[in-house]
Amino acid sequence: MSSNLENSFKRIDNILRNDGVGSHSDYIEQISWMLFLKYLEDLETRRGVDAELNGEAYTPILKEEFRWNAWASPRTAAGDKDVTATLVGKDLVEFVNNELFPYLQEFKTVSDNIKTISYKVGEIFSDLKNKVQNGATLREALDIIDELEFKTQDQLDDLSHLFEERLKLLGGAGRSGEYYTPRPLIKTIIKVLDPEPGKTIYDGAAGTAGFLTESFEYLKKKKLSVKELKFLKEETFTGKNKAAQPYLLGTMNMVLHGIEAPNMIHTDTLVEDTADVQEKDRFDYILANPPFGGGMRKEVRRNFQIDSGETAYLFLQHFVKQLRAGGQAAIVIKNTFLSNGDASPLRKDLLESCNLHTVLDLPAGTFAANSSTGVKTVVLFFEKGKPTKKTWFYQLDPGRNLGKADPLNEKDFAEFVKLYDKKTDSLNSWTVDIAGLDQKTFDLSVKNPNVVEEVPLRSPQEIVKSLQKLDKEAQKIIQKL
Repeated sequence: MSSNLENSFKRIDNILRNDGVGSHSDYIEQISWMLFLKYLEDLETRRGVDAELNGEAYTPILKEEFRWNAWASPRTAAGDKDVTATLVGKDLVEFVNNELFPYLQEFKTVSDNIKTISYKVGEIFSDLKNKVQNGATLREALDIIDELEFKTQDQLDDLSHLFEERLKLLGGAGRSGEYYTPRPLIKTIIKVLDPEPGKTIYDGAAGTAGFLTESFEYLKKKKLSVKELKFLKEETFTGKNKAAQPYLLGTMNMVLHGIEAPNMIHTDTLVEDTADVQEKDRFDYILANPPFGGGMRKEVRRNFQIDSGETAYLFLQHFVKQLRAGGQAAIVIKNTFLSNGDASPLRKDLLESCNLHTVLDLPAGTFAANSSTGVKTVVLFFEKGKPTKKTWFYQLDPGRNLGKADPLNEKDFAEFVKLYDKKTDSLNSWTVDIAGLDQKTFDLSVKNPNVVEEVPLRSPQEIVKSLQKLDKEAQKIIQKL
């Protein structure tokens, strides 16, 4: 990765922090809209050149006065920066707030195709507000971003990876049970599922779109036909986000990975009624780490066959409904789902309607943000359309305490990946026959039968002390008698 790119991001971080745009979420949001508009300028330039080479006319997405090179970094006829035309101070802030943003927001209403980048422009900016109200700060940030180029795939790759690093900073918040899913875990899930080109992939709790962007990176490395590549960029991925900021960052993340018009939808996933979902509208793969916690409204809970106050349990029902027959899913969920009494009806339904073929038990500290809270998670791998006969459990043991300074890496998953296809039993893995479960509770607690809890041997000194204590107690009893 380019050190210049890294330095540019650090300079922007410092500028925005010093100006009072202090929280991680705020300054990442502000960097995002500037990056997006610079990306859009370079995209327009590429499209214009391609059209000219093909002898075709090209109509830009944005009007000339709202393109990056007109207001953020004006150029002379020779291509140099035009200092005299450059907006600064109060003029710059007023233009951004009163002209640029209202213009960009209009695209949501004037574009009739939601799968175009012009519609995405309107959708993104309808939820955005410029929070950099100091003209000098805004000018400085724009000038740094203007130095970046998104004209080659390598440049896009470097930028998207660096953007991902910034998004990790949001993982420490853990608001409403939401955590940034570690990339090694996401990559491992995608590796073992090995999604096929031409299939659809869905995440109804997409967050910053980690599952979707990593799936894109995985699939684009395969030998794809022109038709498959077009499907990959336009039809493969669907994500949903309830909150405005994850929606923005998830959309931006997908754009910067090369998905020009990502199908990221700003909606409350759980409000949708899935009772009448048609098979053609379902998905081939569902990968998700839904938020956990309570407090869902009663009217929302009525949409689900199995009532629950736990958000993650409602999401799990949603995913089963949205999965196509024969489709594969991998869902991260708290490990209490496997044994809690309130989850018994949901476990029963899952085992009867899907083949829960694998449970990956993750160690404490997998999510650096929640290592202090003791929250443990598992990944449920299942296929829809046939009941579960046997479930293979794998207990991940990295052999060390995990935390922010020493997180999981892909090597930690090597044995799991190796054993996954054949569901091989080992010291860390075993198979459970579902017919042998309690048919009322369907308790699937993680209990590794290969691990025998050893009772620690007491030292001779401890034994002597214990005997002396017992002797004194005996003497007291004798004296009373």
